[in-house]
Amino acid sequence: MEILGDRIKYLREKMNYTQKDLAKKAGLTVVQLSRYETNDRKPDPDSLRRIADVLETSADYLLGRIDTPTNMSFYGGPEQYTQDEIEEMEAALQRYRAMKRRAAEQAEKNSKN
Repeated sequence: MEILGDRIKYLREKMNYTQKDLAKKAGLTVVQLSRYETNDRKPDPDSLRRIADVLETSADYLLGRIDTPTNMSFYGGPEQYTQDEIEEMEAALQRYRAMKRRAAEQAEKNSKN
């Protein structure tokens, strides 16, 4: 199995893009994209970056270096977040970190008993 082509095709189809749609958004020709998906050719670094950006993933995922396809570009990416969304995410992260800290403290306390 060739990971790169399979993952490009998988995410393209998941996002309901045709090859023509993705090629246009990534500044490629349909022939180039087709060759990438069939693993006949490998994209240059700039093309890989553009494909990853359009598919809202990372080049590391497309290349098989990680198994999680999402990155911080979900929901339009940080440049699309409103101030109240940023504040809510920061508050949620603080709550999560406090919960993890309390759990670690409790686990340490339990291990001493």
